[in-house]
Amino acid sequence: MTDLHDLLSTDAVLERESAGTRKLLFQHLASVASKVYGVDAAAVAEALGAREKLGSTGFGRGVATPHGRLAGLPKVCGIFARLTNPIEFAAVDDLPVDIVFMLLSPPDAGAEHLKALARVSRMLRDANFVDKLRGAGSRDALVALLMADEARDAA
Repeated sequence: MTDLHDLLSTDAVLERESAGTRKLLFQHLASVASKVYGVDAAAVAEALGAREKLGSTGFGRGVATPHGRLAGLPKVCGIFARLTNPIEFAAVDDLPVDIVFMLLSPPDAGAEHLKALARVSRMLRDANFVDKLRGAGSRDALVALLMADEARDAA
């Protein structure tokens, strides 16, 4: 299982984010990734957009897992965002998205990328857990939920 402590920096947990479109969201997440992980923001936004052209990463119930591959990235990393206002994401159920977990992986991280994506998808398919994320009162509460989830799964 992917360890969220390796995958997600506490500085990469965002709450009350605003973005009117997927493109603006990707640009914002790319900017955060640049600050937190030291990657090129334009390359991140391009990677996310390219993946999204293959099909929406909105998998239903207001949740999306945009992801992409990025040269020069040393390991798989993520950013979690809870949006203030849901945005159109062309999700499978046509519902707008307000919970986003973005993953970035090195180009050669095949199995590691898939394991991380599966771990995040499993976590975000748990309706009760997603309800807790939506109800969290602060960024610290979101961090605690996301990190406690890993501890719960390891038990």
